[in-house]
Formats: sequence, C-alpha cells, structure tokens
Amino acid sequence: MNILYRPEFIRGFGTYKLRAERLMTALEQALNVGYRAIDTAQMYENEQEIGQVLRHHPVARSELCITTKVLPANYSAERFMASVAQSLAALNVEQVDVLLLHSPPKQDFSATLRLLEQAQRQGLTKYIGLSNFSPQQMVRAREAIAAPLVVNQVEFHPLLDQSDLLQAAVATQIPLSSYCSIARGEVLKYRLIQSLAEYYARTPAQIILRWILQSGVQSNTMSSDPQRMAENFAILDFTLSHIHMQQIAELKSANYRVVMV
Repeated sequence: MNILYRPEFIRGFGTYKLRAERLMTALEQALNVGYRAIDTAQMYENEQEIGQVLRHHPVARSELCITTKVLPANYSAERFMASVAQSLAALNVEQVDVLLLHSPPKQDFSATLRLLEQAQRQGLTKYIGLSNFSPQQMVRAREAIAAPLVVNQVEFHPLLDQSDLLQAAVATQIPLSSYCSIARGEVLKYRLIQSLAEYYARTPAQIILRWILQSGVQSNTMSSDPQRMAENFAILDFTLSHIHMQQIAELKSANYRVVMV
C-alpha cells in the first residue's frame, strides 16, 4: 500500500507558515491528537523546529511519516544532495519517509528527476514524489525515471477543478495529496457546505476533508488551534453519500485558486 494512503498517514499535518514557538506548540498538540504524517519543506524554514519537537516527543520515529520538499533553488547537481542532507540534519532523522520536488524543474527536467531518484538510492529517503506538477508533467516525470513516484501534492479543494489531475493520477499511477484543503477558509462560506455540516452533524471543514478523502486524495491540513486539529483529524467515522459528493464537486465552477503555480 502507498505509504500516504495508510490509515495512520492519510490525514497529514501541514506546517506551512508555522515557525518558532508557534510551530513547536502546534506540532506537539497535533502529535497528541493523533497525527502521524508531518508535511514540511525547505522553503518553510521550519525543519529545525520540527526536529526539536520530534527529538523530545514520546512518539517513536517508526510511527511517523515525514515529508519534506527540495527547494527549486537546490535543483542543481551541486546543491541537491547537500540540501537534502541539511534537511535531514535539521529534522534530526537519518532519512525522511517522502522527499518531493517542490515544483516542476524549469530546466533539466529529467536530470532533476534523476537526482531525486539518486537521493532515494543513497538512502536519504524511503520514497520520492512530486508537488505542483501538471498532468502533462506527471507523465513526463513517470517516463523520466524508473523508481515509483508515490505522490503529487497539489492544491485540492472543491472550488478548483482538478479533474485532469485526478485522471492523470490514474493514468500514471501517481496519487494526489492535497494542500490548501479548505482553500484558506473560502470554501467554508458556501451554504451547501454549511447545510451538509448540519445534516451530518459535523463541522464544515470535516465535510470538505471527508470529500477530499473520498475523492481518493490524501489530505493535509494546518491549524494551531487544538480543537480544530482534533476536528480535522476526526473524519474517518462517517461517509458522504454519492449525491452529496457530486453536489460538492459542482462547486468547482467557482474556479478559485489560492496558489498560482
């Protein structure tokens, strides 16, 4: 089974924009809630703080799935491996579980994919994957290297039509993972989501996150509020009906994108 689709890892805790004490407090609370998949990146500049929390928290390293992403500025052959080694040192781990390219290489596409594959061969990461790759780039990546790519992490929520990416995920066997899962709160304003939250006796965010999972996509959420963390985690004990899944999917006509890639 794909590591990110194991029950304990299918709900990830994102750390974008969390730093210093705020990050350390939030991550400790997230681990206490039950999150075991942690998502970070060189760009977030918080790997050091994450490493400090993991060093002292009682959860065993073997129970965690740690994902980080290589900054595009480090895609050159001279900088790639050194940057990954720096990430491992900051995170206080011998290897990460998943190493991603943060965005598609603008040049030397295949060469950069081969560096990612080399990082896996050298034992710096268990698995490798992508982030922000288009359907066409997913196909190119699949053809560029032999090693399996376990994920393409992309913006994914009901207000954005990502049906082409879902089709590419099936065609390339590279599943999707979400960021901006609730569109920075924008999707929570829709009356349909509020009505379904009342119907299922859940929060609007839980409805969205459950919709993402039932769409076949691993979800990542970020919060520094312990109650919201717990709510966002508690999404495995109910199921949205097929009709409600389709109704939510129709919100894609809003064509609302948070991150321009």
